[in-house]
Amino acid sequence: MKYFITGATGFIGGRVTRLLIRAGHEVVALVRNPDKAGHLKEMGVFLVRGDIADKKTLSPAMSGADAVFHIAGWYKVGVRNRGLAQKINVEGTRNVLETMSELGIKKGVYTSTLAVNSDTKGQMVDETHMFLGSHLSEYDRTKWLAHYQVAHTMIKQGSPLVIVLPGVVYGPGDTSQMGEAFRKILLGKIPMVIKKSTYCWSHVDDIAAGHILAMEKGKPGESYIIAGPPHTLEEALEIGAAITGRKLPRLRVGPGMMKLMSMIMKVLGVVLPVPPEFSAESLRVSAGVTYLGSNEKAKRELGYSVRPLEEGLRSTLQDLIIK
Repeated sequence: MKYFITGATGFIGGRVTRLLIRAGHEVVALVRNPDKAGHLKEMGVFLVRGDIADKKTLSPAMSGADAVFHIAGWYKVGVRNRGLAQKINVEGTRNVLETMSELGIKKGVYTSTLAVNSDTKGQMVDETHMFLGSHLSEYDRTKWLAHYQVAHTMIKQGSPLVIVLPGVVYGPGDTSQMGEAFRKILLGKIPMVIKKSTYCWSHVDDIAAGHILAMEKGKPGESYIIAGPPHTLEEALEIGAAITGRKLPRLRVGPGMMKLMSMIMKVLGVVLPVPPEFSAESLRVSAGVTYLGSNEKAKRELGYSVRPLEEGLRSTLQDLIIK
């Protein structure tokens, strides 16, 4: 099989690409700068210079592919410059999926996120849930638009597309803001632990395997939550502290204080440079929120499985902390 993939230089996309190459498939990766993707070339990936925001670069690269993985996306919280969110998450997704349809590609897997539902307020939602409220971040908002106004629209028009929704993704090599915050707390560089915020924690290798299963077994037109087990951030940090022998900060901050801090930073952030992790948006998405989704459908229909958080954190923290 010949696969076209976006986001191959990223955290999830890199793992998916490796699995495809190991299985003997031909992989064509769209990259903005081939000179910075030498590790992919060494794996046997065929690199094509292009950008999902520039539709004319997509057709020559995607032509001849049997299937498409669209994994590339913009994921930042609390940054001042958010203009790329719409350009990459929404318009870029439209460009990729429209090109896939125009070329008659047989199947595609699009990487969405549980964040399309923003705060589920303690509810463990499934694929039938559709959030219609105000989103907590620009990332949530633009991924919602890409999911419902782009991907779902293409599906209604007959596109053979499967959607996967990861939760919080962690693992060796994680450079995300969540991963960096997790590391800083364990190293004592952030002097507090946030209470009650709850996420579904997914090891990156499980997420990559979920993408492959969605391509091989997923039914076109269907969505599959491939998130991991639910844990509060406090619980995850306690597991991490036990693994590393680190002591967590004594200060535990509840949702009310986080919301108050968010309002204060919203005012201060207008006139002062605020680190992303202390921005109004970052504090807001940490204020006792729950990003929860059930992976029962993926387990039942795809044969998907996830590892316990403690097992996954051991290798992750070996990479991030104990080195």
